[in-house]
Amino acid sequence: MRRADRLFQIVQYLRGGRLVTAAMLAERLEVSERTIYRDIADLQSTGVPIDGAAGVGYVLRSGYDLPPLMFTRDEIVALVAGIRMVRSWGGISMARAAAEALVKIELVLPQPERARAAQTHVFAPQMELTDEVRMRIDLVEKAIEARDILGFGYEDRQGAITQRSVHPLGLWFWGKVWTLVAWCETREDFRMFRLDRAAGLATTGAQFRPVAERSLAECLRRYEAQYGPQR
Repeated sequence: MRRADRLFQIVQYLRGGRLVTAAMLAERLEVSERTIYRDIADLQSTGVPIDGAAGVGYVLRSGYDLPPLMFTRDEIVALVAGIRMVRSWGGISMARAAAEALVKIELVLPQPERARAAQTHVFAPQMELTDEVRMRIDLVEKAIEARDILGFGYEDRQGAITQRSVHPLGLWFWGKVWTLVAWCETREDFRMFRLDRAAGLATTGAQFRPVAERSLAECLRRYEAQYGPQR
């Protein structure tokens, strides 16, 4: 992460009058506490109104917020419902980011819309998704961005296990099941893999170069040619 991006993220984490420790910021941003102390000092020197001290925690004084966001009632319901779904059914990192996003959205809403967000009666209880699968979702999402080749043992419907090496292209959510869309080196074709059936999922240390014939766009083109346009 670039330093400018990290400084921006620190300000975002401090919004809302919540006391946040350097240890919490260091864990979320994957840097040392010493780095956080330097970043906080630099932000304070540029006029960002951060109060607090090392060993105690930091808070952003009120008045340093974004302009109020204007959403319709339906937009607020859609945002809150979507965030709650990701928080319940996404990866662990996704869930944490969704919770932070909901806090930020509520903070910049005018009071009437903020009340609507709090009163949105749309929920997504988490029932069957295990922590192991949630960690796999995060791993795959990062591998897609980094173009890391993934390896794992895949169990089919009959219980047979085959070793796979794949180029991850996308994640699809089917209500209760997440699938990885990938180019499979083993089968030399596009495949979908249920994450709950991928044992020992890990990066191989190798990366793949994007090729049009093995891209997500080509996969979707073939899918639509077979099943019709998806809306």
